[in-house]
Amino acid sequence: MVRFLVLALLSLAGVTQTSASPTQASEPPNPTEEQPPLGTGSLSFPWSHLRLPGYIVPLHYHLLLHPNLTMLSYSGTVRIELQVQNNTNWVVLHSKGLRITTATMLDQNLAHLSDKVLPVLHNPTHEQTAIFSPRVLSGGQKYFLFLEFGAELGEGFYGFYRSTYRTSSGETRNLASTHFEPTSARMAFPCFDEPSFKANYSISIRRSRAHTALSNMPVQTVVLDDGLMEDRFAVSVRMSSYLVAFIVCDFRSVSATTASGVKVSVYAAPEKWQQTHYALKAAVTKYFNIKSPRPKQDLVAIPDFQAGAMENWGLITFRETSLLFDPATSSGSDRVWVTMVIAHELAHQWFGNLVTMQWWNDIWLNEGFARYMEYISVNATYPKLRVEDYLVDTCFAAIGRDSLNSSRPISSAAESPTQIEEMFDTVSYDKGACVLHMLRHYLTDQVFQSGIVRYLRRYSYSNAHNQDLWDSLCDVYVCVCVCVCQYLYAGEHLDLTSMMNTWTLQTGVPLVTVTRQGSHLLLKQERFLWHIPLTYRTDTSTSIHRHPMTTLTDSVEVGEEVGWVKVNVDMAGYYLVHYDGSGWDDLIQLLKDNHTALTFMDRTHLIHNAFQLTTAGRLSLDKALDLIGYLRSESHTVPLLEGLGYLEAFYRIVERRDIPDVTQNLRKYILWYFRDVIDRQTWSDKGSVSERRLRSELLSLACHLGDLPCLKQAQRSFTHWLDSNNMAETVYSVGAQEDTGWASLLQTYTHSLSETHKRKILSALASSRDTNKLTRLLELGLEGEVIRTQDLDSLIAMVARNPKGHHLAWSYVQKYWSTLVDKFQLGSFSIRNIIIGTTAQFSSTEELTEVRVFFESIHEQASQLRVTEVAMDNIQKNILWLQRNLGTLRSWLDQQID
Repeated sequence: MVRFLVLALLSLAGVTQTSASPTQASEPPNPTEEQPPLGTGSLSFPWSHLRLPGYIVPLHYHLLLHPNLTMLSYSGTVRIELQVQNNTNWVVLHSKGLRITTATMLDQNLAHLSDKVLPVLHNPTHEQTAIFSPRVLSGGQKYFLFLEFGAELGEGFYGFYRSTYRTSSGETRNLASTHFEPTSARMAFPCFDEPSFKANYSISIRRSRAHTALSNMPVQTVVLDDGLMEDRFAVSVRMSSYLVAFIVCDFRSVSATTASGVKVSVYAAPEKWQQTHYALKAAVTKYFNIKSPRPKQDLVAIPDFQAGAMENWGLITFRETSLLFDPATSSGSDRVWVTMVIAHELAHQWFGNLVTMQWWNDIWLNEGFARYMEYISVNATYPKLRVEDYLVDTCFAAIGRDSLNSSRPISSAAESPTQIEEMFDTVSYDKGACVLHMLRHYLTDQVFQSGIVRYLRRYSYSNAHNQDLWDSLCDVYVCVCVCVCQYLYAGEHLDLTSMMNTWTLQTGVPLVTVTRQGSHLLLKQERFLWHIPLTYRTDTSTSIHRHPMTTLTDSVEVGEEVGWVKVNVDMAGYYLVHYDGSGWDDLIQLLKDNHTALTFMDRTHLIHNAFQLTTAGRLSLDKALDLIGYLRSESHTVPLLEGLGYLEAFYRIVERRDIPDVTQNLRKYILWYFRDVIDRQTWSDKGSVSERRLRSELLSLACHLGDLPCLKQAQRSFTHWLDSNNMAETVYSVGAQEDTGWASLLQTYTHSLSETHKRKILSALASSRDTNKLTRLLELGLEGEVIRTQDLDSLIAMVARNPKGHHLAWSYVQKYWSTLVDKFQLGSFSIRNIIIGTTAQFSSTEELTEVRVFFESIHEQASQLRVTEVAMDNIQKNILWLQRNLGTLRSWLDQQID
């Protein structure tokens, strides 16, 4: 599969740019029509839609910016070359929070069309600005719109905003950075801020000699102007406004050049420069022998950054924890995270930047591809990291969200900025990646690879829809009839477009029920009808059998001699499987007798499916618990962690509900059943990434359960401050339970230069059983000095996971809701993380009512958020789980303990 990545990107080295204008049908405003009640004088705002009209297309931006890092403001000018398609007097574009002081219209020879100041109208609700030209702009002609503007550097994480870092001597230094995706370029400069309005950019930035300016392209010339330096960057390729980026800072960098001639540089605050070297190695490795569409690639660690990273073309920005790696304090898991995030953002340079979705409803074409390519590229480059083990977690996360009634199709309508923000979720990223994984296995590697190459070549520097991807894959194969591509799958033809529409336009995950009847498997799918590329394996053959399931019910001949059947081989397909009749009993017995008859992926898949079905009320909990009864014999970390994860989840839910008998018995059972594997763990940082992951998860749980050997070792390590990277969080969590330990950890947190180290400490601080300390932490998070605002949402979720803190965290969110929305924006990941993080712990009707009442009290905001429905669904799911399974869990544990 890695050959595909190299082949695809090499093949694009000489691709030519194609011109594509927005497809949104629109007409110029007609002055005789009734206008919205916005405007000045005799003019009213000419446009009433959220999306811009398509009759004017930007071709080239000439943007000059001058940020003042002392006054925390900036001024700028932009000259936009426009292609006018229909006669009009109006130019409508985006602007938010900008002071536009001058507007001028020029013809294609840069001559003024009017000697008067042009009226500028604003529609703040739609974040739009309209400029009126007394002289008609003629269709088929080019013009230039010149604007002078200014603004304050933002206080949040969007637009052109201020960030700070503190030196070891205590000095606070300012920098200015950008984050535009999805709809915040309009906060930095007036622009056509929609993905289909691709244009070239010529960017210039004025700065002091003490600073460095960065943008998407390399600096072409540097000139001195009134004692200031002005960096003029090369003309960019055609790109969407959300990919534009610029930074003014005093960072240091480390650089290397790839075999294909791309200069890669990693930037960070000067005192964190030593933490950039691993990222450079990872980035250069990803670029090995791959021709980039850009002559350089910068990766910059921004101290204040809400997202994990942002794929700005040629200037990728990162949260520090996603780019910096400190060998002294970072763990193996930190290394995996940094590597995966870099791979994700580099994949975006093609999937998203080179070819961009037409509109935000198909953001999965960007994010699903980038998420999937993380695993493909890292697995090939760093096979020892075994990142394919994490792909199953990605698909399980997607299924967890997709099984709720509040889920949505992969392709969903989104118009307002808040709706668009919410599209960046588990469905777009994780489900998108898993559907692509299924599609690759369905088509075969060769067809999938060739189809993706065709897709990237055909839509380079342009925009694409879902159908464009299906058509590109179709062109690789034989089309049976016009516009309908059919693939031969297990001897039958499947229509690719019809098949994939069932996966991208429908909500939810299929459940396939399998019933053995003699030599046949009877198949039934629900809750809708999908075209499922079903696979199965039996005990009579090592072959993977394939069957296209395109009806609600179906049957497959397997033979009388077959003993067991495992459907959805290695979980390559995105669907759940329920084995009716004696099916589960047969598989339980198989795992007890000879679990290695199934691959570790199949074993993991069975564990996941069984417990998902108990949540859905389709399988009794004791069956699922019996299924993991073989885990003492399990040597692979992935199924072992999957089974352990469910037991831990059950423990935490009964612990929070204060059900003493079940809590105590489950604690005893876990420590007894996993005693041998716990005792085999060392407290070193040795072993593979998978081994260290198991060690960390297992010992963390053991200490949480009060296991005396675990607690004693953690206390010894904390006393001597033995900093075992992989076990640091567990050690710190034990130390944080004492007043002196908590205080010393907070002191260390304040002065540490490693953000990954600080995150481990913060998690430990939030594990304290002292509610006064938890309250103090939340106060520090709100102040934003000791604990940065960017970490506040994670802190709230950490406190909420603590049995002593989940009601405290929820009360905090209710009290400071308006402040949190001001800090993070309504539809942002941070707000979603806060809502889910604080409500996912609830499992009673009283808590459900309390959450519902709060959402009703903020109805105007809550009605704009899909995440509020997700939160309610999660609580109802927890309530149902307890109602269905608490009695069974109690009885099952009684039998085990006896």
